[in-house]
Amino acid sequence: MQELSLAQLRASFVNTSRREASQATPEQDLASVDWEQLSLLGWRDAHNPQRAFVIIPVEDRHVGIMLTAVPSPPRKAMCALCEDITEVSDVKMFIAKAAGAAGRKGDTLGTLIHADFKCSKYARRFPSRLEGQDNPEAFIAARVERLRENAERFALRVLGEAH
Repeated sequence: MQELSLAQLRASFVNTSRREASQATPEQDLASVDWEQLSLLGWRDAHNPQRAFVIIPVEDRHVGIMLTAVPSPPRKAMCALCEDITEVSDVKMFIAKAAGAAGRKGDTLGTLIHADFKCSKYARRFPSRLEGQDNPEAFIAARVERLRENAERFALRVLGEAH
């Protein structure tokens, strides 16, 4: 993922007001982020834990999306972005308002995402015995690519540009 400044990050949001975008503050200092190990950047709002933000690279741009966590009891589920089968206990349903006119009409989209937004880490984990131990590098590369594709597809759906 390409390094972003706080101003670039805030300017990337497609489904927020200017005020909401100006309040989006990542939980970690952007200077300490290992950008090369990220396929997306996501975090929960420190002041409102039901609100979250995710930045997804899409072609030559970054798409910032504000999300709302659906209140629900914890249950196991697979993240729709990284599709990790080992980290399934902290996956939540998040709702995103659609961008543009569709969002102003109230259209929303939902998806299951890890509540800690560590999909990049989970996609890069060493495979279990049942997965791809005969070629772990290829296994990891395929998982990272699948995460990129799934995240990009979600961002395009929010933008109303899905094919």
